[in-house]
Amino acid sequence: MKTLSIPKQPIKEYESIAERMKFLSEVGASVKIDQVNWPDQFAKKLPVSVHIAHDNEYIYLLYKVEGEKLRTFGTNDFDSVWEDSCVEFFMQREGKQEYRNFECNALGTLLASKRFSRDTAVKLTDNMPDIVRFSTIYHKYQNGVEVSDWSLYLEIPKSALGFEEDDSLAGQLIRGNFYKCGDETPEPHFLSWSPIETEKPDFHQPQFFGLIKLEDE
Repeated sequence: MKTLSIPKQPIKEYESIAERMKFLSEVGASVKIDQVNWPDQFAKKLPVSVHIAHDNEYIYLLYKVEGEKLRTFGTNDFDSVWEDSCVEFFMQREGKQEYRNFECNALGTLLASKRFSRDTAVKLTDNMPDIVRFSTIYHKYQNGVEVSDWSLYLEIPKSALGFEEDDSLAGQLIRGNFYKCGDETPEPHFLSWSPIETEKPDFHQPQFFGLIKLEDE
């Protein structure tokens, strides 16, 4: 099982999103999303990373994607963002059956839900206003083909993660995975941080989540 420690950092001390993104890039845990789990079916691999930290109230994530043939059809929250150029964070609290998924396309369109399985879910509608999203897209050409470098910054409050107001994130152990996908992009791909051992692409597999510790110092 893969393991990860997420540092506690004072991200909110920086007023602007740009300053927070810069600081998170410098002090957050850096994770590569580089597992090609179904190479015979979907061999495409992109340079993808995510920087992560928490401040006891929020988890902060900054995804960076390079050289993707972009698809951004979903413009309203809860659209089918996984069909677009998409990054995802799935997490599960210790001792809980349900897990939570946060999926964003390159525009910042978000799907967030509490799930008991792929097919059984409750939308986190009440939490959506408190989840900050900010995306950047840089278009360029590689060998005459238009591609994009893009980033997605997220601030997810502990309530959306399934914690109570008086709970502390510091010291918590959770299980989770980080993903990059694009089911209907010009080059479909399904990448993960922690490996998944299924016959076909399926991110809704908590048994393959890695172990994540939220540091208290």
